[in-house]
Formats: sequence, C-alpha cells, structure tokens
Amino acid sequence: MSTPPGQSPPEQAGLAASAPAEITRAGARRLGGLFEIRHEAPVWQVVVCGAACLAVCYCVWWFLTRGSGEERILSYSVLPSPDEVFSSFPSLWFDRALTRNMLVTLKRVTLGFGLAAAVGIPIGVLCGCFSWINSFFIPLSLFGRNIPLAALVGITFSLFGIGEEQKIMFIFIACVAFIMSDTAGSIREVGNQYVDTAYTLGASRLQVILKVLIPLALPGVFNSLRLLFGLAFGYIMLAETIKLGAESGGLGDIINTSMRRGPREHVFLVLLIIPLVALALDRILFWIQRELFPHRFGGMGILNQAVRAVFHVWEDLKGLVFRRSVPAIENAVPGGAAATASPPPKGDGK
Repeated sequence: MSTPPGQSPPEQAGLAASAPAEITRAGARRLGGLFEIRHEAPVWQVVVCGAACLAVCYCVWWFLTRGSGEERILSYSVLPSPDEVFSSFPSLWFDRALTRNMLVTLKRVTLGFGLAAAVGIPIGVLCGCFSWINSFFIPLSLFGRNIPLAALVGITFSLFGIGEEQKIMFIFIACVAFIMSDTAGSIREVGNQYVDTAYTLGASRLQVILKVLIPLALPGVFNSLRLLFGLAFGYIMLAETIKLGAESGGLGDIINTSMRRGPREHVFLVLLIIPLVALALDRILFWIQRELFPHRFGGMGILNQAVRAVFHVWEDLKGLVFRRSVPAIENAVPGGAAATASPPPKGDGK
C-alpha cells in the first residue's frame, strides 16, 4: 500500500490506530454522550436521571408495602408504606416540635464543628509546614481518625455528662483529627516553586506561611470542611440518643423515642428529612466555596471581592494607625535643612 503524499509511514500508522477511538467517541456523541467515558452530563440529564432514581426507589418501597395485613411483603412493624409515612408529617411537625429539634441539632453540630476547625486548622497548618510537629501529632491523629464512634459516645458521657457539653465535645473529638489531617495534606500539596519564589523575593518564614502556603491551601481546606460537616451532621444522631430532662433532644432523640414508643412512621420520616437538610446545607456551603475561590471552583467571586475589599481597608487602617512618625530634620539638626545640605567648610590647607 502506498503512503499518502506528505505523510511518513509512522504518521500513517498513528492515524490508523487513532481512527477506532475517534469512531467510538463519535458514536457516543450521537447517543447524547450517555456512554462516553468521563463525559460531563448536561443539567437536564442530571435532573432526569436523579428523578428516575427517586421514582424507582419509591416504586420499590410501594411494592414491598402495598396492601394491608398479611398481604404485604414487609409488615408495618418492619417498614410502613409511603402513604403511612408521609401522612404522619403533621404530627411530627406540631406534636414532636420538628423545627425546634432540628435547630437544636444544627446548633450542636455548628458549635462542635466550629471548635474542631478552630483547633484543627492551626495545628494542621503547623503539621504541614514542619515535619517534626507532624510527627508529634501523628499518634493523636491516628487515634482520632480510627476511634469507634460508639465507644466515643460512652467516653464523652463519662467525661462531660449528658448535657450540651457532651454533644458538642463529641462532635469536636470526632472531627478534629480529620480536620488536622486534611489541612496538613492541603498545605503539603502546595508546590515548592511558590515557596522558592517567595524566599527569592525576600519573604520571611512567617510571611511564607501566612501569605503563600495558607492562601494557596485554603480552597482544599474549605472543600474538606464542607464534606466533613455533612459527616458531622450524621454523627450527632449518636450523641442525641440520651437527653437531659425536658430539653429538646434533637433529631436523634426523635428517632430514638419513636423506635421505643412510636409512631414508627416518624423514624423513616426523620431519616428522609435529614438528607434533605444536609443537602441544603451542602449547597449553601458549596455556593460560599465557589464565591470565595472562583479560580478553583468557577464561581462569580462575590465573596472573594468582599474579602479582598475588607483586607484592603484593613491594610489602609493599619498603615494609618501604626505609621511611624519620622521626626523632621529641621528639628533634629541645628540649622535646619540648609545646614544639613551645605557642604562642610574647606580647610585652608595649613
């Protein structure tokens, strides 16, 4: 077979090898990208596929619980039907104080997770910057990331009682080790070229940490915090199995009480509400993440511009407040500036 003009035999072989891949990709595109590997699905496909998944789950649930009495595949004591679960929502809302308990749960998660972030992020930054500090905290990090949550409930009960402190400290201990580890990993992922450039420009060690490593690692740290907050929202259900007196026990207490006393519909209803609340919180945090770091996550940068403006105002105020007043030369040197600027008198050479 003759080689086409302008092409060498290796080039012709490469084109022949890439032809099947191009044909495969073209065929996948004709199907709307459904079977194209790593294809970014359009919004309508995401919505349709998600709705189809929910419809399938609902149909399976309805099929397993249809009928009454012994006609059902799964009895009421095992799984109530969709109609039975959704019809119990008014009693959950009014009689069980769903809104108040939800706010109590969110407050506990926010306080515990905020405390874990306030402690874990600075330690994680130090661990990412200095290997000897990381070596010091490795045993605590391994212990915190691998401790069973059920055992942690008992430990926090014995240390902090059964009040609000126990639930907040439970979230703190459950999350702080993960925040430390993820923050240290984000710091270590910053390229050495940025550090070398900062040192070349005369930056000090503290300036490299505060103005190079931390700003470049912040997108990864915030993304890790967003994901861990969703896990913390699920962890709190374990700590809320016991409440003190007549206080609002939170969503976990509603589940625990409904399992023991009923109605059982409230258990499944709360289990459906928790992912919806977690999804709403995740979308809010994701919006904040995109607006804070548009270069990384593709937002409009509204919050990023606001933060920059605040820092600019702070720098201006700091320059006005801490500016050192240089004494006038006229007051420092007798004779004023003219005397300073005039050359010294010449000798007569004698």
